[in-house]
Amino acid sequence: MASHIVGYPRMGPKRELKFALESFWDGKSSAEDLKKVAADLRSSIWKQMADAGIKYIPSNTFSYYDQVLDATATLGAVPPRYGWTGGEIGFDTYFSMARGNASVPAMEMTKWFDTNYHFIVPELGPEVKFSYASHKAVEEYKEAKALGVETVPVLIGPVSYLLLSKPAKGVDKNFVLLSLLNKILPIYKEVVSDLKAAGASWIQFDEPTLVMDLGSDKLKAFSDAYSELESTLSGLNVLVETYFADIPDEAYKTLTALKGVTAYGFDLVRGTKTFDLIKGGFPKGKFLFAGVVDGRNIWANDLATSVNILEELAGIVGKDNLVVSTSCSLLHTAVDLVNETKLDNEIKSWLAFAAQKLVEVNALAKALAGNKDAAFFAANAAAHASRKSSPRVTNEAVQKAAAALKGSDHRRATNVSTRLDAQQKKLNLPILPTTTIGSFPQTVELRRVRREYKANKISEDEYVKAIKEEINKVVKLQEELDIDVLVHGEPERNDMVEYFGEQLSGFAFTVNGWVQSYGSRCVKPPIIYGDVSRPKPMTVFWSTTAQSMTSRPMKGMLTGPVTILNWSFVRVDQPRFETCYQIALAIKDEVEDLEKAGINVIQIDEAALREGLPLRKSEQAFYLDWAVHSFRITNVGVQDTTQIHTHMCYSNFNDIIQSIIDMDADVITIENSRSDEKLLSVFREGVKYGAGIGPGVYDIHSPRIPSTEEIADRINKMLAVLEKNVLWVNPDCGLKTRKYTEVNPALKNMVAAAKLLRKELASAK
Repeated sequence: MASHIVGYPRMGPKRELKFALESFWDGKSSAEDLKKVAADLRSSIWKQMADAGIKYIPSNTFSYYDQVLDATATLGAVPPRYGWTGGEIGFDTYFSMARGNASVPAMEMTKWFDTNYHFIVPELGPEVKFSYASHKAVEEYKEAKALGVETVPVLIGPVSYLLLSKPAKGVDKNFVLLSLLNKILPIYKEVVSDLKAAGASWIQFDEPTLVMDLGSDKLKAFSDAYSELESTLSGLNVLVETYFADIPDEAYKTLTALKGVTAYGFDLVRGTKTFDLIKGGFPKGKFLFAGVVDGRNIWANDLATSVNILEELAGIVGKDNLVVSTSCSLLHTAVDLVNETKLDNEIKSWLAFAAQKLVEVNALAKALAGNKDAAFFAANAAAHASRKSSPRVTNEAVQKAAAALKGSDHRRATNVSTRLDAQQKKLNLPILPTTTIGSFPQTVELRRVRREYKANKISEDEYVKAIKEEINKVVKLQEELDIDVLVHGEPERNDMVEYFGEQLSGFAFTVNGWVQSYGSRCVKPPIIYGDVSRPKPMTVFWSTTAQSMTSRPMKGMLTGPVTILNWSFVRVDQPRFETCYQIALAIKDEVEDLEKAGINVIQIDEAALREGLPLRKSEQAFYLDWAVHSFRITNVGVQDTTQIHTHMCYSNFNDIIQSIIDMDADVITIENSRSDEKLLSVFREGVKYGAGIGPGVYDIHSPRIPSTEEIADRINKMLAVLEKNVLWVNPDCGLKTRKYTEVNPALKNMVAAAKLLRKELASAK
C-alpha cells in the first residue's frame, strides 16, 4: 500500500526561508545565499518524507513566493511593465511581479480558494507571447534525484491556471481566458518532455478548480487540454489532484474520463460527498489517491475511522490501486509539533502538524497492507478519547449564551444614515476623512521589547513604558501628518488574531506553529480547542491610553469573530458557526467596554469574511447568513454616536457586496488598489452603498511609494461612483510589514491628495 503527500510547507520549521528572503530583499545577502537556504530546505523536506516511508514525494512545490507565480514564470507570461526581454526569468523580474518595484506596482494578489494563503493572479490577454522561461520544475526534480530521492513533479494544471487568471489591464473584461489554452499547452508539452527525459515516471497536475461550479464549456476545456497532452504524457503515470471541497458530479465524470490520466486525487476530508461518487463508479485499473489526512487543520487523524474508509475504498478500486494521501498540500498547516515546547501534554496529544501527518499517512498505508502499528493506533485512540472527555473543552455558561442568540438577527435600532448624522455631529470630520487601517511598522526594537517581556527578561512596568512610548510616537506622527482619525499602531500585538486568542478562553498557542500567508509573510494561527469566552477586557487600557494622548478621534482596534475563526485552527467537534457565535459574544463584551471608556470609533476587522465563503454556490448563503450575523452581534448594543468600522482585504468582494451591506457597519475600509480597482465596478453597475466606505488608495504590500497625483487620481475614480460625503481615504491594509521610510512619505502623499481634492470640491460648489 503506497502513500503520497500533495505538497509540503516551504518556510522551514523556524521560518528559515522567510528570513533569507527578507535579508535578500534588504540587500544584506546575495542571490546565492538565498538559493543555498532554499536548497538546504528542499533537501531536508525530501529526506524527511523519504525517511517517513512516503512513496510519492512531491517536488516543485517549493516556491520563493507563490506556486501560481512560478507557473507564470514557467510560461513566460510576464506583464510588459516589468521590462522582461526574454530568457530565463531571474529574481529581479520574479520579485518585481510579486512585490512591485520603485517604478511599477506588483501584480494583483488574492486568496487561494477559501484559505488564508494568497497567490499572485496572472494577467493575460490575446497579445501575450508565451515561452518556456523557467525550468524550475525540471531543475528541482533533478536536484532531488541527485540526492537519491525519486519525486513526483507537481505543476499547476493548464486549465486551472487559466481559470485563476484575469484579463490584463486594457484587455476586454469579457475576454475568454480559456481561449489561450492552445497557446500554453505547447509550453506544458516542453516541460513534460524535459521531465520525462530527466527520468520522471510520475507527474502531478493540480486542477483544484474542478471542485468549483463549472459550466460545460469549462469542463470541456479539461477534456480538450488532456487530449492534446495525451501523446506527450505517454509513458508517464499522470495524477490529476483536486482539493478543498467535493467534486461535483459532472466534474467527476469529466475528470475520470480524461485521456492520458492514470490517477485521481480527492479531498475526502472536506469532500465527503465525493465518496458517494467513487462508490457509484470508478474507472477500472486507475489509481485513487485518497486524501483522508487533513492538510488544513492540526488535529490528529482519527486513524480507526480512516482505516474503515480506506478499506471500503479498497473494496471498490482494489488495494493495489489505492494510495493514502493528504487532503491537500500541507502548506496550510504548521510544520512540526516537535518544536512546540510550551503546549501542555494533553493538548499536544490531540495534535498533528505536517511532520506528524507524514507519519499518519504512512501508518494508514501500512495498516491497510496488514502491517498495523498497534501501539501507534492505541495512542491515537487514547488521545481522541481524552479530547472528548476533557473538562477544559466545555463551558456550559458559554453554550447557553450562544444558544440564547437564536430568534434575533441583532440589528442596531436605527438605520445607517441616521447614525452617520449623529456621529458627524460628535466627530466633526472633514469631507474625505483620512485614516489608516490599524497597525504601524513593527520595528526591530519593538519586536525585541515584546520578545524580552514574554521571556521575563524585562518587567511589566518596563514593557508598559516602552509600548506607551511607541504609541506616543505613532500618535504624534499621525498628528504631524494631519490624519483625521488616528490609530494607536498596535505595538503590543505581534499578530491580530493571536493577540486576542491569548486573552480568550478556549484557545491554545504555539511557539513555532507558523503558516505561510504570502511571500515571506507567516502567521501563527491559534488553536481553538474549547468553548470561547472573554475573562477580562483585552484592549481598553491601550486604547484609552492612546486616546489620552490626542484630541482627535482614536479608533479602538478589534479583530472580528469571523476573522478570528477563519484565521485559527478550529475545533471540529461542533459546527463552525457555533464557535463563531461564541467568539462574537466575547467581542461584543469588548466593544461595549470600549464605548463605556470613551472610545467613539471602534474598528472590528473582518479581513477574512470573504475567505471563508464555501467554494460551492449551494453552500454560500448559509455561511454568509451566520458570518454576517456574527459581526452584527458584536456591535448591536452601541449608541448611534459610536461609529463602527470594519476592514476587509485581498479578496474578490463583488459577488458578496449585498452581504457586506447587510453587515450594517457605519464605515468599511476595503482593499482596492492592488486589484486594479475591481471593487469600484460594483458601484459603476448601480449598487447603492449608503454607509461610509474607504476603498484603499495604495497597496501596502509593495515597498513602492505612490505620488500625491497618483493617489488623487484614484480618489477621483472613487468620487465618480461614490458620494463625497461617504468616501474615506486610507491605505489598502495595515502598515506593520512596511518600514517607516516607506510609510511616512506614502501617508504624507495620501493626506496631501485628500486635501487637494477637498479644495477642488469646495471650489466646485
